[in-house]
Amino acid sequence: MAGAVHESQRFFVEIIKPSHYDDDGYVIQWQRAFVPSNSLACLYALVQEVAQRRLLGDNVTIEPRVYDESHTVIPVKQIIARIRAGGNRGVVFLAGVQTNQFPRAADLAAEFREADIPVVIGGFHVSGCLAMLPEMPLELKKVQEMGVTLFAGEAEGRMASLLDDVYGGRLQPVYNYLGDLPNLQGCPTPQLPRDVAARSMFFVPFDAGRGCPFACSFCTIINVQGRRSRFRHADDIEQVVRTNLQQGIRRFFITDDNMARNKNWEPIFDRLIALREKEGARLKLIIQVDTLSHKIPGFIEKAARAGCNRIFIGLENINPENLRAANKRQNCVDDYREMLQAWRAHHVLTHAGYILGLPDDTPESIERDIRIIQQELPIDILEFMILTPLPGSADHKALCEQGVRLDPDLNKYDVEHVVAPHERMTAEQWQEVYHRVWHLYYSPEHVETLLRRARVNGAGMRHLSAAILAYYGSFRFEGLHPLQCGLLRRKVRATRRPGLPRENPFLFYPRQVWETVSTWTGIGLYHLELERIRRRLQKDPSAAEYTDRALSTDGQGISLPSPSAILPHLKKSPRVFGSA
Repeated sequence: MAGAVHESQRFFVEIIKPSHYDDDGYVIQWQRAFVPSNSLACLYALVQEVAQRRLLGDNVTIEPRVYDESHTVIPVKQIIARIRAGGNRGVVFLAGVQTNQFPRAADLAAEFREADIPVVIGGFHVSGCLAMLPEMPLELKKVQEMGVTLFAGEAEGRMASLLDDVYGGRLQPVYNYLGDLPNLQGCPTPQLPRDVAARSMFFVPFDAGRGCPFACSFCTIINVQGRRSRFRHADDIEQVVRTNLQQGIRRFFITDDNMARNKNWEPIFDRLIALREKEGARLKLIIQVDTLSHKIPGFIEKAARAGCNRIFIGLENINPENLRAANKRQNCVDDYREMLQAWRAHHVLTHAGYILGLPDDTPESIERDIRIIQQELPIDILEFMILTPLPGSADHKALCEQGVRLDPDLNKYDVEHVVAPHERMTAEQWQEVYHRVWHLYYSPEHVETLLRRARVNGAGMRHLSAAILAYYGSFRFEGLHPLQCGLLRRKVRATRRPGLPRENPFLFYPRQVWETVSTWTGIGLYHLELERIRRRLQKDPSAAEYTDRALSTDGQGISLPSPSAILPHLKKSPRVFGSA
């Protein structure tokens, strides 16, 4: 009996980041994905720590595996077989599940539950719903009826007890840690196995901190991760970067929603600067910042020295009334040009998000505002999003309280589809202008302007050209938002959304070949077009002396219009969404 107690046991932890379905019902998946998953990296690191410390017992070997469905076909049958062969000792974590990914997560969960495998679903949809809604929504109740456990909040400091509950057969229906925000210092830093990172373009994500002090009404992060800055120690960040550098990975995405508000930004940047300037490490960073980051002394200069060559800015809109309606009061339109020029002065590519469908938007005003941006603001990459009331946001809570009808298909909550009503646009007008502005901003004339600016400011025409191809090309040739895209689309006939018929293979596969060939022909031709522009500008002496109003530093450029100039019929109390 004693020998049986101490017999070595294997415990399988299968961590899956689900994708979501496209409009035809196929899982959105690539050979190589553009955006790595920080949730996957966080959970993998936490499970690894429990495994290394033998917290389930000296005789228990924990074996974690990670899968990002954006670039990997989930081997459901193999996972089930492995856990069964190991004496049914194992669990499936569906990690970082966002609202648009919840239908796919539920479908995967159903397959594992049919095999009696324990399943835990966590992420922003579960956490946002439990944080902001008075009662659990129907989709969460349905997965609970299947025996799925819901996990709300952050897993740091809780992974050992969660795995112990799974191992001991004591898994609870809900684990709710909302409001109990862990201290991140000393916690395991996010990490991904090298082969998983390779399929995400050799980008490794990690969060240097969590929390944002602002109160944007469309944001879910502040209601799940809090508005108080929590941050990792510079030692932890240096260690995760060194570990990855040793594996040949030197590109990092710091996933903090707002790195400029991380109270530990300077010690972290100083460590990375030392790695680059004293040890010759060729690391590159992408970070996210707010529109006030240029006012923090030394922030931009140190970010650039630390290896930051691209930033994402929550620009959101250029209409001050729209910004106020979304409670984005920290964004001052008059500061936009100064902020963008400060980043460009350090040769950092600027990438901004722009929301379509704020209260005073109309198709005509949206197009006009995009043209103003083209003339006035030296933004490199602009990506567009439809204002979407995500569960966990103040917007979603308000609409639910008002009884406004929202689209019931959570798969559409991907910032590409209209899911709520608007007072000044029909759903069709809103959807159509979303498609139109991509082509408007990336018109041939403006693309040439962008590349001219890149030559003048030293951001690098090749760098910008590649970014344009990735971001605009994703929408133009794949019909998807770039954050969902990657290289070489993969469609698996067997993973079509339940309820839709499985297509005849003699129709499905020839069409796949045709779609792939036609898409890559278009991408190739567009790449050649960008290269022709770049080479022509490279040879043109006058291009080096180029300037425009967006680059003007003499005060003679046209200032951004005032609210009254933009919209003559502003309402005093605009709502974030229209009534039903």
